[in-house]
Amino acid sequence: MRIAVTYDNGNVFQHFGHTEYFKVYETQDGKVVSSEVIGSEGAGHSALAALLAGRKIDVLICGGIGGGAQAALTEQGIELCAGASGSADEAVEAYLRGELVNTGANCDHHDHHGEGHSCGDHEGEEHCGHHEDGEHCGCHDEGEEGCCGGDDEEGCCGSEGGCGGCHRVPPIEGINVGKKVRAHYRGTFNDGTQFDSSYDRGEPLEFICGAGMMIRGFDAAVANMQPGEKVNVHLMPSEAYGEADPDAIFTIGLEQLPGAENLEAGQRVYLQSMQGQPVPVKVVAKDDATITFDANHEMAGKELNFLIELVEIEDM
Repeated sequence: MRIAVTYDNGNVFQHFGHTEYFKVYETQDGKVVSSEVIGSEGAGHSALAALLAGRKIDVLICGGIGGGAQAALTEQGIELCAGASGSADEAVEAYLRGELVNTGANCDHHDHHGEGHSCGDHEGEEHCGHHEDGEHCGCHDEGEEGCCGGDDEEGCCGSEGGCGGCHRVPPIEGINVGKKVRAHYRGTFNDGTQFDSSYDRGEPLEFICGAGMMIRGFDAAVANMQPGEKVNVHLMPSEAYGEADPDAIFTIGLEQLPGAENLEAGQRVYLQSMQGQPVPVKVVAKDDATITFDANHEMAGKELNFLIELVEIEDM
C-alpha cells in the first residue's frame, strides 16, 4: 500500500490545495518500508488528485480539504483521511494502527480522542459541531500549522509558525540548497529533554534544502554540510517556530461552539478559520460559561537544540 501525506517541515501540511510537497510511504504488512518526498507539480484539486493517482497512491493523509478535492480523490479511487496534524511519520503510523481519525471535508472542530471515525472505517463520517460566528482564532489566511501561510513568498512565515505577522527574510544559501537531502537528527530542549528523534524511528528525514520545508535554522545548518558530517546547533525561537503570539490566545462563550462543553483543558482540537480551513488549537482553560484556546504552534517561543547528521545528498 502507498500512502501520501501533504508535507511541510516534517509535519502534515494543513491545506491540501496549496501543498507544495507530498511525502510518499511504501508500506508492507502494516509497516513502512521506504519513503520519499515529491513535489506537487501542479495546481488545483483535479491536478493533485491525478498526480497522486499517477503515483499509484492508495491513501491520502492531510489536514484541511474541501468537498471538491474530496470528490476528485474519490473519482481517482484514493481513500481520504483528513484532519491530521503534527508529525507526518507519526500520522502514517497511527493510520497503520487504525488509530488515525478522519474529519472528512469542512470539519469545524475536531477532537482526536473521540469524535469522527477511524480511517479505514467506511460506514460513514461524523461531522463536528458548527462554529457559528466564524471565529478566526487569531490566525491568517489558511489556518495552517503555526497560523501563517507561506505558499508564494520566501520567508513569509511558512514553516516557522506563530509568526505574528509575515515578513520577508533572506533566502538560505549554501552548496546543498535545491538538493534533496536525507538527515538524521535528535532534538532536545535546553534542559536536555528529547522532543523528537529520527534515530528512534530508524529512518532519516528527507527534504529539499532551502525550499522552506524545514524550520529556518535547521535548513541553514544543513545547507553547507557534507555526507557523514555531524553538527550540533542551538536555535533561538526566531530560527525555529517563532515567538508565541498573545493574540493567538482567545476566549469565546461555550454557546458559540456546540460541543465545546465536552472539551477539557489540555486537549488539542480543530476550529475553523474564516476561510473554512481547520486550525489546530489547544484548550488552555474552561469554566461554566467560556473556553480559552491557544492557536500558537506548540514549539513557539522555545529554544531548540539539534544534533544533525547528514546522510545523503541527491541532485534534483
